[in-house]
Amino acid sequence: MRRIEIYDTTLRDGAQAEGISFSLHDKCQLTQRLDAMGFDFVEGGYPASNEKDALYFEKMAEKRLSHAKVAAFGMTRRKNGSVSEDVGLASLLEAKTEVITMVGKSSRFQVVDILRVSEADNLAMIRESVAFLKSHGRQVIFDAEHFFDGWKENAEYSLQCLVAALEAGAERLVLCDTNGGSLPGEIFEITSRVVRECGDCVGIHCHNDCDLAVANSLAAVDAGAVQVQGCVNGFGERCGNANLISILANLSLKKGYDVLIPGAISQLTELSRYLYEMVNLPQPNHLPYVGKSAFAHKGGMHVSAIARDSRSYEHVSPTSVGNESRVLVSELSGRSNIMAMAEKHHIRNDVQLMEKILAKVVSREKEGYTYETASGSFDLLVKKCSGTFTPHFELLKYHVNITGKNKAEDNVRVWTEAIVKLRVGNQIYYEVADGDGPVNALDAALRKALVEHYPSLANMHLLDYKVRVINSEAGTAAGVRVVIESRDETGTWGTVGVSENVVEASWIALTDSFEYKLFKDRPDND
Repeated sequence: MRRIEIYDTTLRDGAQAEGISFSLHDKCQLTQRLDAMGFDFVEGGYPASNEKDALYFEKMAEKRLSHAKVAAFGMTRRKNGSVSEDVGLASLLEAKTEVITMVGKSSRFQVVDILRVSEADNLAMIRESVAFLKSHGRQVIFDAEHFFDGWKENAEYSLQCLVAALEAGAERLVLCDTNGGSLPGEIFEITSRVVRECGDCVGIHCHNDCDLAVANSLAAVDAGAVQVQGCVNGFGERCGNANLISILANLSLKKGYDVLIPGAISQLTELSRYLYEMVNLPQPNHLPYVGKSAFAHKGGMHVSAIARDSRSYEHVSPTSVGNESRVLVSELSGRSNIMAMAEKHHIRNDVQLMEKILAKVVSREKEGYTYETASGSFDLLVKKCSGTFTPHFELLKYHVNITGKNKAEDNVRVWTEAIVKLRVGNQIYYEVADGDGPVNALDAALRKALVEHYPSLANMHLLDYKVRVINSEAGTAAGVRVVIESRDETGTWGTVGVSENVVEASWIALTDSFEYKLFKDRPDND
């Protein structure tokens, strides 16, 4: 089983994506997380470009990593300069990393037309820069920028660039599909040729502009590459970099290569979600392997089949990457979906109840409800259909007041106040709370009324709030669907509400979330 080195550049190349920014704390935390999983290299940043990256290397020099080597990233010396006076090279040495990754041009077009130096001068820049860093005891990884485009234009010159770096002492020659325009067959053929010429020292770095970065990376490994560079979740400039999550799963589970440390592949889902949480972005549901929908089943025939054997519609076991199977309930559902979703309620043999639940789902979906992302509301629906639902509180009335007042000539200050009147057992509660908006205010008032009886609600938090217009042709009188995602110390769940009034729809989803939490925490919960 061949060992493949995994080189992560999320903190440098991934940070070039729109909307992505890492704090110094984030960078240190992610480095340690990747190290714990057995990543071989973590590229921390470009110390010559900004103070934060320089501080990162200072911080990481104080920490002991168990597996990963931190790499500083930089470029070859400037044209018409010397290595001893180059500010960029000096900053790489000041980073005090064992490994330095240096990027250099390997395309004749880029050298002559863009960099505007001669072919010979570019080779000298590569050779002198690598040798300079080697003379200071550093390991050097040479990233051959625009390599595949350059090879197609002038293969002889692109190969000369690699040989210059190799003869100067570079440990790895990384072939970069910088513009992301190559195809897997081209990657395989060219990488194979380079491996034959340069030996067992070749790496691959692909961008995703043709949506082929993962396929191209796998093709390069099959052609003999020993290192794969990429970003967790495929973050990166333009269309992103090669997604290391998918690459790792494919290398390990599909191709049998040795990557990371034992057991780390089962942490891929957690790692993906951890990084999305860090950058404050929602994880796309349809990400391969680790997305919420990666092993979600909606059609009744599919669900019936996976109930017999999950291999019928799942290409790997979801647990192999730390994910899970999900059954979706909708108007497309058959009895199999209802049985799978309701199995924890121990009603699988009650055909009449199954039909009642299915009919209720179809009826509610005509009104605009959807249960695909609202498992909490579906569980409550099952309890109501089976006659096992007893509400933990009774709404007597609620009121939301939104007041706007001019604070300055062009600035309006808005206050939101919610009032709820509830019956809990034999007691009546009348509570008032302020909030940043109607949902926040209603949430605060509900908590004030209920937390005395149900202290565990203090551990519940709202994660996400989505509103969608159902029948837009009705204009301002259109119905709306509100979906709320909530979390406690043991997991997450979704609830849904539908109404022509957005506050009412929000109230339905919100109270469902509270009820689900309270049922979930009961000792007799089945």
